[in-house]
Amino acid sequence: MDTNRLTVGQAVVRFLKNQYVERDGIENPFFAGCLGIFGHGIIAGVGQGLTQNTDFRYFMTRNEQSSVHIATAYAKMKNRMGTFACISSIGPGATNMITGAACATINRIPVLLIPGDIFAHRNVAPVLQQLESPGSQDISVNDCFKPVSKYWDRISRPEQLITSLPEVMRVLTSPADTGAVTLSLPQDVQAEAYDFPEELFRKRVWKIARPRPDLTSLKEAIGLIKASRKPLIVSGGGVIYSEATAILQKFVEKTGIPVAETFAGKGALPYNHPSNLGAAGATGTPGANEISGEADLIIGIGTRYSDFTTASKTAFQNPRVKFININVAEFDAYKHCALPLTGDAKATLEELLVELGEFRVDEGYVKRVAELSRSWDKLVNGFYNVSGNIPVEQAEVVGAVNDFAGPKDVVLCAAGSLPGDLHKLWRTRDPKGFHLEYGYSTMGYEIAAGIGAKMACPDREIYVMVGDGNYLMMNNEIVTAIQEGIKCTIILLNNNGFASIGGLSQSIGSQRFGTKYRFRDEETGMLTGDILPVDFAQNARSLGAFVIETHDISSLKAALDEAKSRTETTVITIETNLTKGVPGYAWWEVAIAEVSEIETVKQAYAEYVEHKKKQRYYL
Repeated sequence: MDTNRLTVGQAVVRFLKNQYVERDGIENPFFAGCLGIFGHGIIAGVGQGLTQNTDFRYFMTRNEQSSVHIATAYAKMKNRMGTFACISSIGPGATNMITGAACATINRIPVLLIPGDIFAHRNVAPVLQQLESPGSQDISVNDCFKPVSKYWDRISRPEQLITSLPEVMRVLTSPADTGAVTLSLPQDVQAEAYDFPEELFRKRVWKIARPRPDLTSLKEAIGLIKASRKPLIVSGGGVIYSEATAILQKFVEKTGIPVAETFAGKGALPYNHPSNLGAAGATGTPGANEISGEADLIIGIGTRYSDFTTASKTAFQNPRVKFININVAEFDAYKHCALPLTGDAKATLEELLVELGEFRVDEGYVKRVAELSRSWDKLVNGFYNVSGNIPVEQAEVVGAVNDFAGPKDVVLCAAGSLPGDLHKLWRTRDPKGFHLEYGYSTMGYEIAAGIGAKMACPDREIYVMVGDGNYLMMNNEIVTAIQEGIKCTIILLNNNGFASIGGLSQSIGSQRFGTKYRFRDEETGMLTGDILPVDFAQNARSLGAFVIETHDISSLKAALDEAKSRTETTVITIETNLTKGVPGYAWWEVAIAEVSEIETVKQAYAEYVEHKKKQRYYL
């Protein structure tokens, strides 16, 4: 057997750059390179491997968490057919990636994390940044990755790579099991040499299959659909990752079954399709929630049924409602005691379409759905209309950006009050035009993710919409965007506080306590003084961005036009109203104090008890 004498770090890099994926006959490299920050515990191993493999590009980031967000956004835009490796030093560099790992795993997005680890030989312990345990010497902070990883391994001997690396790829390329994969590499082992078999480094193509559902279950599903009178499709991210949007539209147009979209599934149908009811659940449209409440059959496609999608188990109120779940992951297919069609969304819809024959729902139902869709679009026009108020309303900003963006441009967001408004209001015209990370709703995701999204689709304009709270959490990757010549347009909405949590606080009777960016009042001791004088524009300039300050919708539109002509990352700032939001949100369960001296909390708790009565188990 031919061998190559390489260090573990060199072997890892050489292996990764020879991994490819193929689906439907289209083949691509799986890794676009490596993201991270060099430091103690990684530089002499994987770092040296990257130095002698410059065709596997290394990107310097400014925070290890950001690295994972860039990789996640890239993989999301690539429909999980590509990603990055993310490296870190030992200790705090490694644990910085844990939030990103959780974000990727919860969203079912593949990323590879390679944190440096403490010495395997132990004789110099405790080393700098090492966590010691009196109960075991076989533990480090990297063990914290275990609950947020779909696969976790520590390489304590070089030859372990031979069996570990194929498992890494198996999980990363699995539509059912993908998420964050952590390969923990002790720093001494990284630098050790071994005679690795040449076959480990040959080009390997991982074929992404389209599994078909069980035939008996498929026939049973056909019976349930034909017996239904008000079926509803809940379209999740799996529809888009499977590239099933065209067959979904064909299925909907033939059967007349309407669609409501989750955050990850928004864009499964064009916003103006008459069968598209828009956003589902807690942030849903009136029409989607009305039909959800009446539906006798829910066909969940590629959804994991988060509490936002189910309005905390209050959305589906028909006492005889049944569920069919089409999902490549068995874990999700069985949710709500559904009839599981465990398989690829595109393949399963193709089979259902054939087997349903001429089935079509009642035309009265089709017309009612179309009217609900049209009526919501008229309401959106109203939200988009410019009020002339200063500061402007957040919905007006959404409207201005939406109207300006091209059909294939991408809006990107993750946390705060913006995601809910975008879910309800954004008019999506392309399956990849709506990039919301709302599985983990990670504050700080946006700017880093904008880089990853742009790297995945350089021909599209990326509009990162971010509130002041998220911007302050993680704005450092603006420097990376400038360094790499990656252009995004960042719309920074400053409402001088945490609007989302403030609104939530108000809804549970806590009166927006601790959610405003204000000085402390010396008399009361509360954060109720003057607004903090934060200069966001100057901050963004200091990081290298081109900055345009705006104050109203007219100047915002002009700024968007100027930003499109720029070649570098541009930040547009605008102040928005902290408390003026989009009405009509459905219930979402957040615990409320059962006993309180505050009258507003007592009132909120009484409403909470009433809402709880509508919650259901689906058995």
